[in-house]
Amino acid sequence: MAEPTSAPALLALHGVRKTFRTPERHERTVLDGVDFRLEEGEIVALLGKSGSGKSTLLRIMAGLIRANGGQVLYRGRPVTGPARGIAMVFQSFALFPWLTVQENVELGLEAAGIPPAEREARAGEAIELIGLGGFESAYPKELSGGMRQRVGCARALVMRPDVLLLDEPFSALDVLTSETLREDLLDLWSARKIPTKGILLVSHNIEEAVSMADRVLVFSSDPGRVRAEVRIGLPQPRDPESPAFRQLVDEIYSLMTAHVRGGGVGGPEQLTLGYRLPDTTPGKMAGLLETIGEAPFNGRADLPQLAEETELEDDTLFHLFEALRVMGLARIASGDIFLTPFGQSFVEADDSRRKEMFAEAMLRNIPLAAHVRKVLDERRDHRAPEDRFLQELQDYLTDDEAERVLETVITWGRYAEIFDYDYNSGVLMLPEEEDEADDRPAPPAGEEAPAGH
Repeated sequence: MAEPTSAPALLALHGVRKTFRTPERHERTVLDGVDFRLEEGEIVALLGKSGSGKSTLLRIMAGLIRANGGQVLYRGRPVTGPARGIAMVFQSFALFPWLTVQENVELGLEAAGIPPAEREARAGEAIELIGLGGFESAYPKELSGGMRQRVGCARALVMRPDVLLLDEPFSALDVLTSETLREDLLDLWSARKIPTKGILLVSHNIEEAVSMADRVLVFSSDPGRVRAEVRIGLPQPRDPESPAFRQLVDEIYSLMTAHVRGGGVGGPEQLTLGYRLPDTTPGKMAGLLETIGEAPFNGRADLPQLAEETELEDDTLFHLFEALRVMGLARIASGDIFLTPFGQSFVEADDSRRKEMFAEAMLRNIPLAAHVRKVLDERRDHRAPEDRFLQELQDYLTDDEAERVLETVITWGRYAEIFDYDYNSGVLMLPEEEDEADDRPAPPAGEEAPAGH
């Protein structure tokens, strides 16, 4: 007699890989070796910093884009295009402004060939279910952000999906609105008022993930893959102030920071020219260092407590954490961030000395900054067009990411006064004082250079 077989997962990914090609035909791997299962009856949250490929992964699951390798299965069958049982809610509201709420919600049904009478009835039910009854004839411009996102949810739910993919659906909303919409969706799920059998939520917010999910997956970057899993195991509704909830938040903070590039208590890893600089500024870095250095933290801060104190979004904090670490200003261990001796000296220094220290750290730790400075030093006029560096970055990064990284290194470099930038011409150059100093004639033999040379 044959052994009974368990039902296939709602979604199963095996070794999924996704690459993109730059205009110069260089290949960049965004996802590599992604394994994942979504079972019936569960909500799974996927956490990772921006740019780690989470949204790309959701689009692969939905059949909107193809993977370059591995396998995506929906109820045991390969996903080769948009799957009828999978619906997605996007971060942006993605509504057509010239269509009413009713017409926006009916769009997917129309594309699926559903007759007009049934379309109208099903859309009306979904609109009522999501709390927008009476707004069927309104246009998106007449709705608040929260109401527009409810339309996005209704448009997904009207398809009666087995699987609901949520791509940061609450991130564009204010705190109160996002909390209300999140609770309403959980109520619909718990009361089985929607036919959905499984939900995958991409989020930047750790507390949001712990509030909603049965499992939380921590995603790494460059390339993206699942690095860790945390089972929540708390009954709904969950109390964010309970010790068990806070312990889970603390555990996930530790996992998230342990898998940020250069994390852990060891020395920083060797970075390359194409390293994706964290998307933050020297001013924000200095502000966070000061917060850590002052009471009540006095040089060492619990990460969740620091997040609560600063009221910064998790993704913003993770970029700051990484920036402080690669610059040698802070380290992270056991869910705490603490100032290095260099970071403590930075906090105690005046503005002029801070700039000098920042310059030292950039040239020592950031290959792109050292490369830009070397090129400018070696050129006769100490100038170089930004396109020269963009082309090099595009060997490693997408066009958009290359532009962002170059813009970031320019912002850092201008603060540190290791190079300057002309926004009108798009040219990098040495700071004016250094440039003038380099052009001065050398003093005759036996004479000292003028002061300041």
